[in-house]
Amino acid sequence: MHLRNLTLSHYRNYESLSLSFDGQIQLFIGNNAQGKTNVLESIYLLALAKSHRTSKDKELISWNADYATVRSDIERRYGSVRLEIQLTSKGKRAKINGLEQQKLSEFVGALNVVMFAPEDLAIVKGAPAQRRRFIDMEIGQVSRTYLHYLSNYNKVLQQKNQLLKDMIIKKNISVDMLSIWNTQLADLAVKLLQKRFEYIGKLEAWAKSIHAGITDGKEELTLHYVNTTPVTADMNLQQAADTLHTAYEEMLEREKQRGSTLIGPHRDDFSLRINGIDVQTFGSQGQQRTAALSLKLAEIELIKEEVGEYPVLLLDDVLSELDEHRQTLLLETIQDKVQTFVSSTGVEGLKHQVLQQAARHYVREGKIS
Repeated sequence: MHLRNLTLSHYRNYESLSLSFDGQIQLFIGNNAQGKTNVLESIYLLALAKSHRTSKDKELISWNADYATVRSDIERRYGSVRLEIQLTSKGKRAKINGLEQQKLSEFVGALNVVMFAPEDLAIVKGAPAQRRRFIDMEIGQVSRTYLHYLSNYNKVLQQKNQLLKDMIIKKNISVDMLSIWNTQLADLAVKLLQKRFEYIGKLEAWAKSIHAGITDGKEELTLHYVNTTPVTADMNLQQAADTLHTAYEEMLEREKQRGSTLIGPHRDDFSLRINGIDVQTFGSQGQQRTAALSLKLAEIELIKEEVGEYPVLLLDDVLSELDEHRQTLLLETIQDKVQTFVSSTGVEGLKHQVLQQAARHYVREGKIS
């Protein structure tokens, strides 16, 4: 998987930008707030139809502009594909080879990326919402059906939660409608859980092997899905749906009091353990960073396993956050097989041979030379 070029119009601080890419490593150098991250963000947008930094699309459109456009020609193992996203105040339009996609879920997956930024270190030590987002984004890249189920789940969840809030105000609302929402929610939730169980298992296999290599076999990394429901991986879909519907019924009074759905994929989490000890709570900063690096490298290999080719890697100012050992391991892992876009405030400290061979782009005030 390889980006041949990138064209931006009215995107963030770029009024107009056109770049072509030769070589595997593209290094963007410049001071803070000049537009380095905006370039990497635009590539992420082409992969996932959303920014990794904001949920408000209007922030991606240049000041005083009516729209923003991001376009790129991507080389895949089955041929070339042109991707384009246009952002307006009315929403997004996504095109593959000039054909507008009716649903964004049909667009996601045409380009696969792995983003590694300083905030991704918080995957290990941050809030559960960050790990849920990590799971959803990564499964969504390789499974359009997962995105479809997730979108529908969130819609039904919103309807159920609104009914629960109404029940606090109006005590005489019938619970029959709640049972209908629970049935729909359970059917969707178990499909999400099935995919998550499978994904966590595959990710753990890769991360465990990579982590052992980083630590010379002294540490074993394991991943554990933290499930708020009684559904287990060995249940079939019908057993799981029945189990979850029963659990919803048992939670009825508590959910009516709280005005929200208290169990399900939207509240689940996963934990990382090194030699059986929870890394989030008891791990050192070095262990937390190594675990995060292992996860990201595992992502790369898992996407390769799922789609048959390596994703594009986006390293947004993260190399300065890694010590020389971890930096070397990351760069040697990607060498000659993963097209990589790196942003950095300078070349000091980036002495690895891989980076010395990189194509260099100097960024200043929305201009690249």
